[in-house]
Amino acid sequence: MVYVFLANGFEEIEAVVPRDILKRGGVDISTVGVTGDIVTSAYGLQIKTDTSIENIDMNNIEGIVLPGGMPGTTNLKNNQKVLDIIKYSFENKLLIGAICAAPSILGSIGILEGKRACCYPGFEKHLKGASVSNESVTIDQNIITSKGPGTAVDFGFALLSYLKGKDISDNAKSGMIYKG
Repeated sequence: MVYVFLANGFEEIEAVVPRDILKRGGVDISTVGVTGDIVTSAYGLQIKTDTSIENIDMNNIEGIVLPGGMPGTTNLKNNQKVLDIIKYSFENKLLIGAICAAPSILGSIGILEGKRACCYPGFEKHLKGASVSNESVTIDQNIITSKGPGTAVDFGFALLSYLKGKDISDNAKSGMIYKG
């Protein structure tokens, strides 16, 4: 199962677009409410999540996705269970996707040490230990980071390609008439 963590103040395009792309690619995916079962985005969109953070079974994780946005990123970072799941995913070499401001969470807990990563401009100082990339999507082993809302589609396809392979990702691109 791939979990997309949603906390109040999340950037909706960074959550909904990757979730949609992964779902179209056949990935078993679930949205996770970190600040409640109904989570409100930075721009007022309310989403009823599939499950809550308390119900996550660590043994069932294939990957995690952390959308950015403010104060969504801060709300994710302030939740110990989210941090525990990120650390577990890192230690077990599971997919960790983070976009916009969310890669700063990875830097704050030390898992970007010696890795390449990107983030929303202005958050680079929070990527502790990382070699900061200027790419719109940066892949370093099991960690995929992306710059922001405008890169959400490319981020989603990078996640799908990592999980299901390039052929599945290319097929999803074709079906969505993606020309990027």
